[in-house]
Amino acid sequence: MIHPASCHCGTVKFTVDLPDGLASARRCDCSFCTMRGAVAVSTTLDGLKITEGAENLTLYQFGTNTARHHFCKTCGIYTHHQRRSNPEEFGVNMACLEGHTPFELAEIIVHDGQNHPNDGGAPDGVAGILRYEANT
Repeated sequence: MIHPASCHCGTVKFTVDLPDGLASARRCDCSFCTMRGAVAVSTTLDGLKITEGAENLTLYQFGTNTARHHFCKTCGIYTHHQRRSNPEEFGVNMACLEGHTPFELAEIIVHDGQNHPNDGGAPDGVAGILRYEANT
């Protein structure tokens, strides 16, 4: 299913094909993702198409410089990143998807970015589960 998406200010617009839908939603507990706080959903490298504002994206890398984190230069919103755990995939900021919010998910798997599988961490790479319960 193709989802329209954009950064906060709307300068960067893109579409995302999510083969597993929102079921791929996850967080990471590495130093960067902990501070960023985004929930990412998965797509293939050809599943993300920048339709407007590609020139307004900026790149951030750290550590092994394998993951490639992209942000809007204007509003600072993280839009997507090429994963270290699978460089053939993009993680996409779920909050950028039109009509979606991470708060619609009751549970989100948290991957262990502090003990990454590529560095000898657990093969499943799971650190825990983040839960959200709305006040009714």
